[in-house]
Amino acid sequence: MRRIATGVVQFTRCVELQQGLCSIPDAKDGNRIKRRILLRTPICDFVEDYQNRKCSRLHMPGHKGHVFLGCEPKDITEVQGADVLHAAEGIIRESQQNAAMLFNTGHTFYSTEGSSLCIKVMIDALLQRAKRTGRWQRTMRPTILAARNVHRAMIDACALLDVDIIFLRGEDSHLCTAVVSPQRLRQTLQELCGNVIGVYITSPDYLGNIQDISGLSGVCREYDLPLAVDNAHGAYLNFLQEPLHPMQLGADICCDSAHKTLPVLTGGAYLHIAKQASDFSIERIPRAMALFGSTSPSYLILQSLDYCNHYLADDYPERLQSFVKRFQQCGETLRQCGFALTGQEPLKLTICAAAMCLDGERLAEQMRKAQIECEYADHQYVVLMGTPENTEQDLARIEHFARMFDRMQKVELRQQMPEHLGRYLHPLCEENAKETVPEAATRISTPALRACTIREAVMAECEEIAVSQAEGRICGAETVSCPPAVPIAVCGEIITQNMIQQFEEYNITKVSVLVKE
Repeated sequence: MRRIATGVVQFTRCVELQQGLCSIPDAKDGNRIKRRILLRTPICDFVEDYQNRKCSRLHMPGHKGHVFLGCEPKDITEVQGADVLHAAEGIIRESQQNAAMLFNTGHTFYSTEGSSLCIKVMIDALLQRAKRTGRWQRTMRPTILAARNVHRAMIDACALLDVDIIFLRGEDSHLCTAVVSPQRLRQTLQELCGNVIGVYITSPDYLGNIQDISGLSGVCREYDLPLAVDNAHGAYLNFLQEPLHPMQLGADICCDSAHKTLPVLTGGAYLHIAKQASDFSIERIPRAMALFGSTSPSYLILQSLDYCNHYLADDYPERLQSFVKRFQQCGETLRQCGFALTGQEPLKLTICAAAMCLDGERLAEQMRKAQIECEYADHQYVVLMGTPENTEQDLARIEHFARMFDRMQKVELRQQMPEHLGRYLHPLCEENAKETVPEAATRISTPALRACTIREAVMAECEEIAVSQAEGRICGAETVSCPPAVPIAVCGEIITQNMIQQFEEYNITKVSVLVKE
């Protein structure tokens, strides 16, 4: 065990506690400034101390700290002094305050159940705010305006809380993407006379498209509506030189899946409340986390989130900037070798395979043979996610694959491509790539018809039937491909032929529908 002058017990893998030079945004103008900050890792320190005391563990978990996989000695429960995640007053509270300082938020809360838990709490926060401010008239149903590409956790939350959704029509056609302009949002709000309690956007999406959060938040302020953002893929955006994180651009509440882009164990996530979002009940947030979450949070994940604060406060912004530059070089190599790329997210290389007359799933299989495992692939796209933890060998493999993927291989894959694939060209693909295939057919050209509320559909008796027989039936439980976990048909909607076509594209053969009366 290692102690320093301040008496802080250090986590085994921590470097010595130091004054980290942290780049954080100025609250007034968004410019990045350098501040010297002193960060402890209180959760890691406590567990390290507890482990070294070698006490008899007559408590959960059942492995008692003995090594099976290797992590067990640091896997503890809420012993004396370990604090309680959803009622934090000690070391967890201190660690969360450290995270709030790093992200320049009013409050930051930890989740060990990913952004899925945070999303449910965000919907509850919108509903509770509407109740307190009088925005919700109880004679009408609470409604959220949302882009269509919501994660299934958002649908689950609306079912549990009995909230309706009006979907904003995006300016695109892919399941993962629903880019909504401020003009479209303003037009929709002008036309609505309903009980809207908030606006909900996913940004970045799975394909790396980033919404105009600044513009959307401005429209929300005009109508005194909070903007909630599913920023699961964008925790790192806070540490770029250009302000791209929702908390920097006017969002009121957002979630970050720390584990997706930061060195955090799977399941580690943040729920951020903006400094200007004074209408949210901060006391309600941890109660809602407890309402929707587990009573057994992982202390391994909590230690991971805690140590990540130290990591972020060190030289992470500089390392991130350097990696983004190198990753963009990989993207340029792909372009030079004939690959069409789309999306604006710095840590994603999204290959628009359909624009190359290729099948994305088969392209991903070729990458797998070259020792490259992608994050996501469907018939149209292949998504590569990078972070500063990727090695130079990883990036060299991408570039080598691009150069070796010669004309003969492209011809071979084109011959195997399904005939219908050309219809799915993404509208944001590079202009020169559009010439290779016909313009995309609109996937969901008109708003889906709703037969009942989300909650009514979820609570109703359902049956599973073949997708081919589902046209005209009412969707029961969500049927999603994960990733991207975006519902094709939302509970309570009438299933259309377009939806069936998407089910089949994602190899979904069964769908849950309401039993006919």
